[in-house]
Amino acid sequence: MSVFSSTGSHSLQDESEPVYSVHQDYIATIVLNRPEKLNAITSSMWKRLHQAITTLSGDDSLRCIVIRSSCAKAFSPGCDIDEFAKCRSDKSQAQAYGRLMHDTLNAFWHCPIPVVAEIRGICIGAGLEIASTCDFRIASETCRLGAPVKNLGLVMAYPELEPLLQLAGKDVVLEMLLEGKIFNADEALQKRLLTRVVPDDQLADTVARTVSNIVSGAPLAARWHKKFIRRLTTDISPITPEEYDECFDCFDTEDFRTGCRSFLRHIHPVFKGK
Repeated sequence: MSVFSSTGSHSLQDESEPVYSVHQDYIATIVLNRPEKLNAITSSMWKRLHQAITTLSGDDSLRCIVIRSSCAKAFSPGCDIDEFAKCRSDKSQAQAYGRLMHDTLNAFWHCPIPVVAEIRGICIGAGLEIASTCDFRIASETCRLGAPVKNLGLVMAYPELEPLLQLAGKDVVLEMLLEGKIFNADEALQKRLLTRVVPDDQLADTVARTVSNIVSGAPLAARWHKKFIRRLTTDISPITPEEYDECFDCFDTEDFRTGCRSFLRHIHPVFKGK
């Protein structure tokens, strides 16, 4: 049975809303659900995304979070331009909107739980920014990625740029921002914007297998690895003695003992996150 089966699942938010989340066992799924606008993101959607990711980040029972779209045509084309006149018409409004948007992106970026983006169709602007904060970006072969904000006269702020620069580097980001390049799936994979690309009809199963692989591992080790990698890639200061000491905390966990016993007995480990 797929790890995304709705059987026995518990809905954290109303599934009629433009953003909702479902929590089943060790897995939570955040769904962008505004298909009539291809998931163009409104300020209220940013608020719901922030609520969802911050709530889930504090759930010690979770081992993986997936973010996907309910729309076959798009992950998201970015922020809803129809809303700009009332919430981004000048610098003051844009700053307030930006704080909400950037707080949400930072919450995804710093989530301690592995996050997988399932990308189908259009993934542009803010849609790409959300995906770039995730640990895995698995896409259908017909997806398109880019950020042609030059055509709107917009500037990507530092919190939007950082994850993209970490992924793809300066040259690729400048291609998107200065030339307005829109990459197909193969190009995006080559440029490291994506983790893997699969045929459209295999996307859900591929994501499910990836999630299953993550969930089967020791959850505390996954969280530590995320923390350590983020530290090494975002902070050039020397590792402190306290940080180095934390590398060995895993040896006092029940999961470590379970893993060693299972390896020696040639059985699959069942980790408890303790």
